[in-house]
Amino acid sequence: MNKTLGLKEIYIILRKRLWMIAAITVTAGVIGAIATHFFMTPMYGATTRILVYQGNGKMLYDSNAVQTNVDLVTTYSELINDPSILNQVIQNLDLNMSAEELQSRLTVETNEKSQIFSLTAKTERADLSVRIVNNAAKVFKAQVRKMLKVDNVSLLSPAILSASDAPVSPSLPKNVMIAVLLGLLLSVGLAFLLAYLDQTIKTEEDIEQRLGLPIVGVIEHMDDHSGRSDRSSRSGHLRHRR
Repeated sequence: MNKTLGLKEIYIILRKRLWMIAAITVTAGVIGAIATHFFMTPMYGATTRILVYQGNGKMLYDSNAVQTNVDLVTTYSELINDPSILNQVIQNLDLNMSAEELQSRLTVETNEKSQIFSLTAKTERADLSVRIVNNAAKVFKAQVRKMLKVDNVSLLSPAILSASDAPVSPSLPKNVMIAVLLGLLLSVGLAFLLAYLDQTIKTEEDIEQRLGLPIVGVIEHMDDHSGRSDRSSRSGHLRHRR
């Protein structure tokens, strides 16, 4: 096979292995769906939103105050993962996990221009996610008041169970799409590999390219059955005329 392939050669290779490519791609998608449905544990997420502002209960809206509040969000989003807060949540809810495990279940999302950040808990049970995230937010607010001597945290929207009863992962459509793409890439790569390993000569171009010999002439393929059929028909016609 050539080191460089033209569009015609690529088309011929893919068309020749089309059924193999389709079979591998579909099989990969089915495997992805089965693995997602039967072998992956559903995870449920619950989210609460927290507002940070200046002062002791006073919200200031001038530009300098807003920028200061945004800076506080960055600091507070790191504080919420402090072991003192996580251990208190574990004690309050009687959780069978360490502070490191709880931290891995919590996700903080911030916006560099916003005074609001989101706290999300993700576990195998929707009700547990709701309890963890709400309790973590309450403990965080209490710890800020205790440690920093300020009351500048407000819980905007506590998590509720009805909004958290659908699993957030794994995503069946996403996993199936990834499996299909991987299957497609694998099957196309396999098609080119088989074409590369196939050293048989099939066309006049193969002779010129692989053997370096010019084509002098071509012998057309003759179908013996059709030849006999034509001769027998001509013979029958002659006997009829006699």
